[in-house]
Amino acid sequence: MKTRPYLSLEDVKKIASAAEAEALAHHWAVTIAVCDDGGHLLWLQRLDGCAPISSSIAPEKARTAALGRRPSKAYEDVINNGRTAFLSVPSLRGMLEGGEQIVIDGHTVGAVGVSGVKSNEDAQVARAGVAAVA
Repeated sequence: MKTRPYLSLEDVKKIASAAEAEALAHHWAVTIAVCDDGGHLLWLQRLDGCAPISSSIAPEKARTAALGRRPSKAYEDVINNGRTAFLSVPSLRGMLEGGEQIVIDGHTVGAVGVSGVKSNEDAQVARAGVAAVA
């Protein structure tokens, strides 16, 4: 039997707190989503002033990064470079920058998705969350 790391509730709280601190330091109103390695939502937090649609986008960015085992920007780049057929991939709906996977000991254990500001800023907030545990 093989074993691997996983996200505990304490880990998820650390991730969310670090992401929130990064967003607040820049006065960015965002939604922060954390999911496990199967893309199942573990945490959703919408900061004051964030557009309601971000509550749908952030979890999908996280899910895409977790299931794809890579940042969601990788998919956005594929599409922007002309492979529009990639839009038909089943189960991935957050193919925009702002989803970052969480890798511990070589295993993807989950992902953080952020939505609410520019995509590169969303990714910055997500990476701050990942850095709290990785």
